[in-house]
This record gives sequence, C-alpha cells and structure tokens, in this order.
Amino acid sequence: MTGASRVRAVVSMQSRPILKSHARLQYDTVREAWALLSPERVFWPNEVSLDILRLCDGRHSVALMISLLADQYAADEAEIAPDVTGFLQEWSDKFLVTL
Repeated sequence: MTGASRVRAVVSMQSRPILKSHARLQYDTVREAWALLSPERVFWPNEVSLDILRLCDGRHSVALMISLLADQYAADEAEIAPDVTGFLQEWSDKFLVTL
C-alpha cells in the first residue's frame, strides 16, 4: 500500500495548542455539560479537561498552560505537567488539537 503517511506531531513546552477548525466546544443545556463536537463524534470532557481545552487558543504555550492550571488548582507544576502534556498529545493524535 502506498500513499502519504501522517507525521505525528509531538507536544513540547513551546507548542501552542489550538482546537482544529472542525472541533468546537459547546454547552449542552439538556445535559448541563460542555461537549467537544467533531464530525460524527462528541466528547464529554471533565472539568480539568475542559479547563485545558479552553486554553487551546493558539496563544498559550504548553508551559504557560501548565503554570496557569497549577495556579488554578493549587498544584505543583512538575506534578501536573505529565498529565497536561499527555492529554494534549492524546487529543492531537485524535486530530482534535493542533500542536
């Protein structure tokens, strides 16, 4: 089989994540919850995931996102960094976030 293969983007502290143009956050009034809508898929992020996704605007670096989230949750940056970067990598791999 031939064809173009996708090169996996890898998250770094300098990455400035942004939601893909086909993905958007929307509040569902029936469920009283936020959803990330993508063609043929709906994701229901928990509170922490939603806070990360809200920072995916192309302006915040991953390092800044970790700092802001650490302040917001009174957490140690070194402790939450692997969770934040892992989340962003997973969502990039799902084609929902551009790094």
